[in-house]
Amino acid sequence: MFSLRNIQRSDLLKCSLCAQAPCTAACGKLDPAALLRSVWFDNERSAAVSLPDQNPCADCPAPCQAACVHAGQVPIRELVGRLYGVKDALEIPAPADESRLRTELCGVPLENPFLLSSSVVASSYDMCARAFEAGWAGAAFKTVCSFEIHEASPRFSAIRGDNGSIMGFKNIEQLSDHSVEENMEIFRRLKQNYPGKFILASIMGQNDAEWERLARLCEQNGADGVELNFSCPNMMEGGLGSDIGQVPELVERFTAAARRGTRLPLLAKLTPNVASMLPAALAAKRGGADGLAAINTIKSVLNVNPHTYISAPAVRGMSAVGGYSGNAVKPIALRFIAELAWAPELAGMHISGMGGVENWSDALEFLLLGAGSIQITTAVMQYGYRIIDDLKAGLNYYLAEKGFASVTELRGLALDSVSESTDALERDTVVLPRFLRDRCVGCGRCVISCADGGHQAIRLGKDRKPLLDGKRCVGCHLCLLVCPELAIRSSGRRIRKRDASS
Repeated sequence: MFSLRNIQRSDLLKCSLCAQAPCTAACGKLDPAALLRSVWFDNERSAAVSLPDQNPCADCPAPCQAACVHAGQVPIRELVGRLYGVKDALEIPAPADESRLRTELCGVPLENPFLLSSSVVASSYDMCARAFEAGWAGAAFKTVCSFEIHEASPRFSAIRGDNGSIMGFKNIEQLSDHSVEENMEIFRRLKQNYPGKFILASIMGQNDAEWERLARLCEQNGADGVELNFSCPNMMEGGLGSDIGQVPELVERFTAAARRGTRLPLLAKLTPNVASMLPAALAAKRGGADGLAAINTIKSVLNVNPHTYISAPAVRGMSAVGGYSGNAVKPIALRFIAELAWAPELAGMHISGMGGVENWSDALEFLLLGAGSIQITTAVMQYGYRIIDDLKAGLNYYLAEKGFASVTELRGLALDSVSESTDALERDTVVLPRFLRDRCVGCGRCVISCADGGHQAIRLGKDRKPLLDGKRCVGCHLCLLVCPELAIRSSGRRIRKRDASS
């Protein structure tokens, strides 16, 4: 199938994913901004299926490109043309509705699996209301507590990729700075005005009585579930947040305290700052939790200034260990989700997965490894609530294409393909790479990486195209990963090691 997935994002690097995008305002026929976002978020099929049968850009002078804030630098007309190539190859039409996305969280219906996670993106009535209007199924509200919160400024820092987008994000932010009473009023208003949305009330207490009281108040004021924050890494006082999540006895004790206060579904939000999440998860279950939420942010230090020697974010000459999130943490999050889903003792517990989800295919990975719902913060901070459009459309199209009647059918399908130990892997065969010579530009990056980081199995021919020495190649596929032109693929054929070297 034709797909833009094999086309580098270099065509979009200048696109700023604008608010009130000038390209769309100038067009009048399509919504170029929405199409560009769909390509950015690997949702080109849903974008393509929405296009009219005839390409309105074919004979158009492209006022969208002239109106772009990077005038003439984003090839919008060409990208729309490529989307028509995708459209021509599509095997199914657009799904008629979003019914496949319906699911549940501990028995409570969700219109789709996507929730805002407990953070600044879900910290006021107006913010949650706008998210609900945009199409989010619910929100884990920013953690309610009874102690005063005094935030630092600045409190964010990031590591950026080659295209300028955020790969890893650090925060030293804490909990809700609203009073308990103010937060309860927010819950009441949200439930009154958005009765079909899921309100997950995140709470943190200082002792048994507070955990019980806060859980009771959340139920009385309209919450649909309670999330127990055992994982915030940024608390000023010891014995809170991730300090609790690292001690199973405390997880069990405070889960039991919250359970005494409410009959609502209880989710324990666990810390990744442990070797294994299983002891805390089992403790939460013993305490009465119905589900688990993972992962919260990872303790981190980043961006040490080479001139001032201060890490970021710097607050009057000081920084602190903070929480790391963003797409860079997704592999770590997936590992913990799989660990929880593998455990037979946790069977039946809902897993709300988070950590690095930016697009629908990221979310799909969490579902395939056992998550039942998806929570997102960092991508919303970077791109806004509008990402829900591509999250829903991309996942919905995938479900229709694969013949799934419900998103619930995805849960855990990939668990059997992953092992906790590499001992389970077959080691008697080699899969050689395959060079796409028509795409190769002769840069030699594969030669450099194989020579200095591999097994010296590739050399450049007279035409500067790579030549493989099958006697040396061990099938590691480093060359495939480093090729900037995506001109190297797996051959797909497994060859016995003695045959590969002959």
